[in-house]
Amino acid sequence: MPDDPTLGEVVRRFEDRIADLREDIAVLGRRLDEKVDQRIYDLRHETLAARVTTLETLREKDAEKLVATRRWLIGAVIVPLIGIMLPLIVLLVRGAGS
Repeated sequence: MPDDPTLGEVVRRFEDRIADLREDIAVLGRRLDEKVDQRIYDLRHETLAARVTTLETLREKDAEKLVATRRWLIGAVIVPLIGIMLPLIVLLVRGAGS
């Protein structure tokens, strides 16, 4: 029976397996400590969704302000300028034709 391990070798192998198991349990414990709790994940997700909704609302309001500014620019600046310039251009064209 020369191939059979001795009692000391069996104990050593058993202790090695126990040490490996302890290391694996420690690694698993560290990984579990790093895992985010589902409630915290859900809370972060809801917060992020609320921020995105707020940003979309602000973007829509900015777009509406831009449209309003363009309308004001056309109504308050460009139309009066055309109203002033058009008679001058017509007067210059008729005056040059006489």
